[in-house]
Amino acid sequence: MDRLHLMTVYVAVAEEQGFAAAARRLGISAPAVTRAVAALEESLGVKLLNRTTRYVRATEAGLRYLEDARRIIVQVQAADAAAAGINSTPKGHLAVTAPVMFGRLFVMPGIVDYLQRFPDTQVDALFLDRVVNLLEEGLDVGIRIGELADSSMRALPVGKVRHIVCASPSYLKQYGIPQSPQDLTAHTIISSSAAQSQTDWRFNNTSVHIEPRLTVTSNDAAIAAVKAGLGVTRLLSYQVAEDLAAGELKILLESYEPNPIPVSIVHRQGRFASAKVRAFIDLMAQRLRADKALN
Repeated sequence: MDRLHLMTVYVAVAEEQGFAAAARRLGISAPAVTRAVAALEESLGVKLLNRTTRYVRATEAGLRYLEDARRIIVQVQAADAAAAGINSTPKGHLAVTAPVMFGRLFVMPGIVDYLQRFPDTQVDALFLDRVVNLLEEGLDVGIRIGELADSSMRALPVGKVRHIVCASPSYLKQYGIPQSPQDLTAHTIISSSAAQSQTDWRFNNTSVHIEPRLTVTSNDAAIAAVKAGLGVTRLLSYQVAEDLAAGELKILLESYEPNPIPVSIVHRQGRFASAKVRAFIDLMAQRLRADKALN
């Protein structure tokens, strides 16, 4: 059988975690799917899938082969599209992920712009405050805040943000301005479990054990409490950029801040990235690099 066909069938089975589901997705019979996977495993001399009556899962070797097979299929599709002269127009479905608040403030405006520019595209946006594995969750593009540990991803730097401590002018007028991280122990602390450790705040050369008077599960809630004059919190600079510019919040202990944190666009495709992925990355990179809150 054609190797590309075998790869395509295998990818469908691994992603759908079932032979029948893969058959429905590909529009072929279940026996044909079974034969294709068996032929591929025999050709490679490697077991790609673990099968039981309840599930089908890729083996360790199968997971590595899955990533390579996906990449090869994308490259072939991109080459075909380029040869047909249609690769210049973004079309189809795009899946994007980003942190919740960053997604709302920076990514959603870019997605709206993208959809308005390219009417033949559709976008699924997954905003979560955890690192999402693009490969495992079938996502095309991610915006990451922090150092990148996954070297298999293509990454494009687009900005930097800072860990900052802040409070409202009214609170600082009443309780004074902390001059060192240790001074925070005498202040009312507001902690967001979505932002950092609830027990220790790390600075460039020290850390301080904090005991929050208020702990919330969202950064928006922490910001609201700080703006109301309740106390001091620690967040990422982009999250309060507008409040700082408006004078509603003040940065504290700036000389003690740790190094800035990189912001990157990551994706699974290389130089043969599809038009829809390239267009989105180019658009988002231009928007994020031009934003003063990230540079």
